[in-house]
Amino acid sequence: MTPPGFSPAFDAEFHDLLRWRRDVRHFRRDRVPAPVLDGLLATACLAPSVGLSEPWRFVRVDDPARRRAVRDDFAHCNARALAARAGLDASDYARLKLAGLDDAPHHVAVFSDNDPAQGRGLGRGTMPQTTTWSTVMAIHTFWLAATVAGVGVGWVSIIDPARVSAMLDVDPGWELVAYLCVGYPQDPSDTPELQRRGWERRAPERQHWIER
Repeated sequence: MTPPGFSPAFDAEFHDLLRWRRDVRHFRRDRVPAPVLDGLLATACLAPSVGLSEPWRFVRVDDPARRRAVRDDFAHCNARALAARAGLDASDYARLKLAGLDDAPHHVAVFSDNDPAQGRGLGRGTMPQTTTWSTVMAIHTFWLAATVAGVGVGWVSIIDPARVSAMLDVDPGWELVAYLCVGYPQDPSDTPELQRRGWERRAPERQHWIER
């Protein structure tokens, strides 16, 4: 089979895609059509995985009571994070909007089955964490596909993984990797919101090259 050729135009569009794949916190309330969501999941499942184990488990959280419980857990964890800061750092933190849980029409919790039968353990004997990394690859693939479809994604990490896993009543062997807010963004931008809000700036690319 001959692999496809990728044109300079595609290369430019791919770099645009990476720039516009931002973490979204401000969402419109209208829902994403089910066929679009199903298509995003199908694309996510094209991600690579250790031993072809496909350990990712995408859980749609539609129940209002469970969504409220997750939102309450975020509020609790966020208050603790704010209390751990002081001075200007605390005031800067307090001004940030760190989750779109109230507005996003869709919540998706992504778990990793860290001991899946699929793949028969290949590649995990010395680095068992590769199942989690594989799930992160699927999340990123989902995110890129969402950006192409004009859909925003926000990763909520200021939550307690054990409490949220219990709220969602999933297999106790699954590890919560991400809680995603999904929906159409209110204000699309190709610049990270934390940079726009003055929290942080990107480091020069050369800083990430290390030679040995």
